[in-house]
Amino acid sequence: MKITGTFLDEISHDIPHQNWGKKEWDKDFAAMKAIGIDTVILIRCGYKRWMTYPSQVLQRQEGCYMPPVDLIDMFLELSQKYGMAFYLGGYDSGRYWHNGQFKREVDINLAVFDEIWEKYGKRPAFKGWYLSQEVSRKLGSIIPTYTQMGQHCKAISGNLPVLISPYIQGTKALAGDKGISVEEHEKEWNEIMSGIRTGVDIVAFQDGHVEFDELPEFLSVNKELTLKYGMSSWSNCETFDRDMPIRFLPIKWEKLLLKLNAAKMAGVEKIITFEFSHFMSPNSAYQQAKGLYDRYKEHFYL
Repeated sequence: MKITGTFLDEISHDIPHQNWGKKEWDKDFAAMKAIGIDTVILIRCGYKRWMTYPSQVLQRQEGCYMPPVDLIDMFLELSQKYGMAFYLGGYDSGRYWHNGQFKREVDINLAVFDEIWEKYGKRPAFKGWYLSQEVSRKLGSIIPTYTQMGQHCKAISGNLPVLISPYIQGTKALAGDKGISVEEHEKEWNEIMSGIRTGVDIVAFQDGHVEFDELPEFLSVNKELTLKYGMSSWSNCETFDRDMPIRFLPIKWEKLLLKLNAAKMAGVEKIITFEFSHFMSPNSAYQQAKGLYDRYKEHFYL
């Protein structure tokens, strides 16, 4: 299977900015298109006090800084130019969610979703939503949180699909400690998916937190659960390397190929990645990303 979607990492959380303008982003969208990427997902429209668009809601309620460029407008324009579907990620307060104040995280997001839909909802490339809050297990009020936000997005947008990208609490998520078993994972996510199915349409588990030989079994379980609850099963194939002491560098091609083959074996419907522009693009600031792009093209296109 090929990678046909990517996150756009703005606003960044733990990866350095490349300080691109429209010219550089246009060039990168062209590189995405050249290898068959048809979907881009803005991972978050705002993080803490930083924003990707001039949000009156976030400036008023969270004291966010007004950005010099409207990145949502730019990404929608480039998505339309290159025939890609654009998914819009929500706001991560960096505090309410992490402090267990789920209602405050939900309330600010509902206001942001309304503002975004009013401002950009008529743009033809706007094809879906992404809920930016990531979990690995049945954390606190995650079921009503996902359900309420997802149902709201669908209600205001004429039922556009809602995507989440949780992670598996494996050994790499726990710094080498014993990770969750397949059976525990299946039990908890059976309960979560049963509860969120009216608000979430697509589940794209991150694939980097378990060992490579464990991945096929976890992906197969994820696929079975999404089938059970009428959801689409995607895989978020990370193109950065979690095995290195430096966070984060482009992944070794051999490792990426193992993960792509595991997704194919599990029968997932689509592979997206976190993320093309830093870790796989020929335009990346990381020299290794150019090599990964070349090896990928050689394997699939030559």
